[in-house]
Amino acid sequence: MKRLENLFVALNGWALILMLSAMALIVGYNISLRYLTSHSLPWADEAARYLMIWLTFSGAGLILRVGGHVAITNLQDVLPRTGHRLLRAAIVVILLIFFGFMVHVGWQYAQRMQYQVTPALRLPFLYVYAAMPVGFTLLILHLLLIARPFILAGTYKPLGTADTDDNTLPGGADG
Repeated sequence: MKRLENLFVALNGWALILMLSAMALIVGYNISLRYLTSHSLPWADEAARYLMIWLTFSGAGLILRVGGHVAITNLQDVLPRTGHRLLRAAIVVILLIFFGFMVHVGWQYAQRMQYQVTPALRLPFLYVYAAMPVGFTLLILHLLLIARPFILAGTYKPLGTADTDDNTLPGGADG
């Protein structure tokens, strides 16, 4: 199971690297072209914008898994150890419900936009708006993979590996 998790995390990370690289190359090439020839690619800004949307939604799960999202721990800090676990379990359940709802809403919205096309690239907006359900599905998978150590000890997965559970972030440890 850990090998599958490592593969999943690696593939998610490589997808982000490829999208960011493509975005940097497109923007860099367009800037060079604009200054060297006084012309630019009509689709470059649009492609970079859509890659940024995909990067944001696709990367949220990896950030969640290492505890990189904003967290307010005041309530958790005043609760006893059992209260910590119950609160974190409730947070996981609420997040799973919310992420599932957003997959549903995102998919509906993407389907509604499938017949409209982007101005420059002429791609169906379905491909742009699909970032939302795909990203929230990735959030669900990442959350399920870290839920147990998070609920029991307030730990997150260390950046770069899915194998160890010994990275505790400030405010999330109970000892």
